[in-house]
Amino acid sequence: MDEDTILDQLEELIEKFGVQIRQEAIKQDENSVNVLGGLCVLKGRYVLILNVKASTRDKIWVLGTALKQLDYDQIYIRPVLRELLDRIPDQRRLNMNGDPSLKT
Repeated sequence: MDEDTILDQLEELIEKFGVQIRQEAIKQDENSVNVLGGLCVLKGRYVLILNVKASTRDKIWVLGTALKQLDYDQIYIRPVLRELLDRIPDQRRLNMNGDPSLKT
């Protein structure tokens, strides 16, 4: 499976959790850390910010890292995507059902 297909499938998967994906041009100066994006809460909803300038591989990493914070164990994930997620270090899991202002 090529990287573009993996990226598309990870985006579809995270959107099933009600997470909005936003591609943003993250302004950075030359001497700063390269910011790829990440999961955040904006106006009570989970939003995944992806740096529009990031490579496909880096976007896959950001999506995978965000998914590791969600409880994806009970949904079907293609084996190739599950293997990819298994290679990403564990993240603190978010309880999306605990806060009524956050969409599940």
